[in-house]
Parts: sequence; C-alpha cells; structure tokens
Amino acid sequence: MNKRALISVTNKEGIVEFARELVNMGYEVVSTGNTHKILKEANVDAIQIEEVTKFPEILDGRVKTLNPYIHGGILFKRDKQDHVDIVNELNINSIDMVVVNLYDFEGALRSGKDLDGMIENIDIGGPSMIRSAAKNYKDVLVVVDPGDYSNIIEKIKNDSISMEDRLNLAFKAFSLTAHYDSLISNYFANLVGEKYPKYLNLTFEKEDALRYGENPHQKACLYKDSFVKQNILDFEKLNGKELSFNNINDLYAALEILKEFKNNEEVSAVAIKHANPCGVGIGKSPFEAFQKCYEADKVSIFGGIIGINSVVDEDTAKLLNEIFLEIVVAYDYTPEALEILKQKKNLRILKIDSLNNDSRGYEFKYLDGKLLAQDKNEGLYDSFDTVTQNLPTKEEIKDMEFGMKIVKHMKSNAIAVVKDGQTLALGGGQTSRIWALKNALENNKDKDFKGAVLASDAFFPFDDCVRLAASYGISAVVHPGGSLNDKDSIKACDEEGIAMVLTGIRHFKH
Repeated sequence: MNKRALISVTNKEGIVEFARELVNMGYEVVSTGNTHKILKEANVDAIQIEEVTKFPEILDGRVKTLNPYIHGGILFKRDKQDHVDIVNELNINSIDMVVVNLYDFEGALRSGKDLDGMIENIDIGGPSMIRSAAKNYKDVLVVVDPGDYSNIIEKIKNDSISMEDRLNLAFKAFSLTAHYDSLISNYFANLVGEKYPKYLNLTFEKEDALRYGENPHQKACLYKDSFVKQNILDFEKLNGKELSFNNINDLYAALEILKEFKNNEEVSAVAIKHANPCGVGIGKSPFEAFQKCYEADKVSIFGGIIGINSVVDEDTAKLLNEIFLEIVVAYDYTPEALEILKQKKNLRILKIDSLNNDSRGYEFKYLDGKLLAQDKNEGLYDSFDTVTQNLPTKEEIKDMEFGMKIVKHMKSNAIAVVKDGQTLALGGGQTSRIWALKNALENNKDKDFKGAVLASDAFFPFDDCVRLAASYGISAVVHPGGSLNDKDSIKACDEEGIAMVLTGIRHFKH
C-alpha cells in the first residue's frame, strides 16, 4: 500500500512543489479545503478529506479532521499487532506524514481583529493532528515548517530519514503548538484582566543568534515576544556591524531613558555605558542636546551608545564623529548627517520610528528555576511636596523632574546631580548612598555645582548627603522621602539654605 501524507496548511509557501514531489515518490496526498483546491489547480493529485472521513466538513470548517479515520490513521502503533488489527478491521488507512501549519492567530492579533475574528483564528484540528503525529513520531513524520520541505524530500529520496530526524521534527511540532497555545492563553488573560495568572505562559520566537553574550565564553541569542506588537527595539540598521548582546542591552537602556522625554518640546540626548547613563542633556536642537550630553562626561562616553529623540543633522553628526561610539540611534538622519556618520564603517547607525511601546508591562528576573515578575516602573512621582523653609525656583523644579527621570534608570543606590537640563555628576551602583554621592562629586571636581539639583532614587537615611551637597554649592534636593530620619535631612537643608522636595515614589533598580 502506498504511503499517505495528510496536508492541511494555512501558509501555502512551497506546498505545491512539496506535494508534487511526494506524489512523484509514490505518496497518496490527502488534503483539506483551500489546500486541496490549490493542489488540484496545480494538477497535483490529491484526495479530498471527506473521502477519508466519510463525513463532510461542517460548522464552517470547524470540524473536518477531528475524526477516527484521521487520528486512528496517525496514532496507531505500527509495531503493535492489536493496533494493526483494529485499524484493519475498521478500514482505517495509515497516515505516514502530517504536513500542517496553523491558522494565523498571531497575524490576527497583530492586525487587531475583534474578538469574533480572533476566536475564528483559533485552530483546533491543526494542533490536534500535529500533536498526534508528534506523539507517534517513530511511525509518522510531522512537518510544520516550510523551511524543512526540501531537506525532507531529499532524505526520503535517499531513504535516510533517521530517528534523530524524527525526534527533531517532533520537537519542532510540540514547540509550535506550545507557542500557539501560549499566544491564545495570553490573549484570554488580557480579556479577563489577569496580569499574574496561576500559569504564566510566556512564548518567545528566536530572532537572532548573537556572536556571544556579555563575555566571549557565553553563548547568546535574541528572542522576541510574539505577543508584543510594537517594541522600542524595532529599529532599522542603516550602517555598521551586527549588534552584540551588550549592544542590545545598552541600546534598550538608552531608549528607556529617551522614553521619559518623548513628550518634551525640547530634544533629548543620552549616553549609555554598561547599561547606565553617563550623560544626559536636553536642548532646543539635537546639536545642543548632544553637546550638553557629551560635556556631561567626556571620558565615560568613549565606546558608548548615543540616543537622540530627533533627526540628527550635519552639525550633530560632525560632533558625534569626533568620538569613538558603538551605536547612534535616532528618529532619522539628514542625508548629509548620514554620509558623515557612515565614514566610520563599523558604527551602528540605527533608526527608530517612535518610542511608543506596547509591552506586557512586566519586568522579569529568572533565578534558576524561579521567576521574579513585577510591574514595570512607569511612574515618576506621586506628589511634589516642598518640606523646607526655602522654596525651589521654577528652574530648580524643572531640573528636579529632569533629575528624577535620570536617577530612575540608574543602578541603586543612585544619585544624579543636574543643572539646566544637563547631568553634571552621576553616581550609581553603590552599597551606600553617601558613597554614590561622593563618587559622583569627587569624579567631577572641575565642575561648578552652584545652583545644581541633587536627585536621589530613595530617601536619605542620614543627613550626611545633604551636608556634602551643601559643601559643593548644590541648592536643591529631590528624593522620595519615607525615612524615619527624614526630619534630620530636612533640618540640615534648612540650616544650609537648601530647598527639598519629596516625591513619594522610590526608584530602586537592582
């Protein structure tokens, strides 16, 4: 008896050629609906599914392959005599290959179909056939990826299909159905408003294999969340080498800070080194913004990443080209600017459409078998309460908000000293807040801190930071508050003539 392949595909890419090769090698092809129509139009011999099931497709195609003549033909064990006897007694023909890909639920999700449209894009028969074939992989080839068609044909011709091949195909099949079910699960979780369900089903599709991870001995890949329609890392590369693990991580850090300024009238520029900001500036033009960003820390910016939420012009490009950088990312570039930047062939020049992001609103940390999950830190402040005798000026209030937008994205303990829309000194990642401030100030002794604002990601447990800030001429402090010792820092501010504002929201980042 001829071998039989069941073909039912939504993605018709290459299916006519694949089916024709199977027929030429002696396979009988059984197919459904539009797949059968396409094969017949291409003059490929194919048996319609109803001839096998002895039952018509019903309920607008919802039921067509859920049938013992299909699943019996797939699932029976060829080496178990009572299985063979049963299918022979019931006149069930063997199905030796299942070629199926699924209704495009992901495409429907991305196109924004309504609930009824999404429901009709949930495949039932397809996953059932795939799982049946994958379960019985020793006897049945399961093919879910059009990219495998040519290799499978070649191996069948050479009679070289191995058990390892069958296992790999089964692995791909179960991976596909798991991915598919996860998308559906997430869709329904959104419908019912369940952000932290009992079973958190996350699914990611491999986007790129990276050369290595944070260090050369670590393997790394980039995966994309299929449930997220728009991501701030969706960029167009206009020039330069491929991005590394560290590049992508730093790029995300740059874009997350730029998101804080996406509704500003002024242009913002940020420099990132090791996922931490080393300079941030805002100005009336991209040149002014980047110049302030660069002058904030001319040392750390070396080998860093620059993000600008504007169109890079010729003057800005000339200044950028004076520095060794890994990446420049912006909304766009003038032709003259692009020509200048491309003079450095390895510089990655990236273009993003927007800083909008429809992420899940999660942050995750995988801890070897445990997963920490939390809401993204979307807020900036709950209140803006002055608690000192001195009131902040309008300029200081503007810098307070600017400083909090920066310190929010630094590793704790974090300190940002800012003035006139420019970072003057940044200190992060310290186990003591006073050390963070000392590092920031002492590494920038050449700068004038008179009239600057000190922003902190968390409260001051003692008055030492206020006293040190005052000694450098800093005139205003902003922090969340909430310490039992807030009164000590407030008293120190009053004694030093410093304005202090409490925001009510802590911004730890570990």
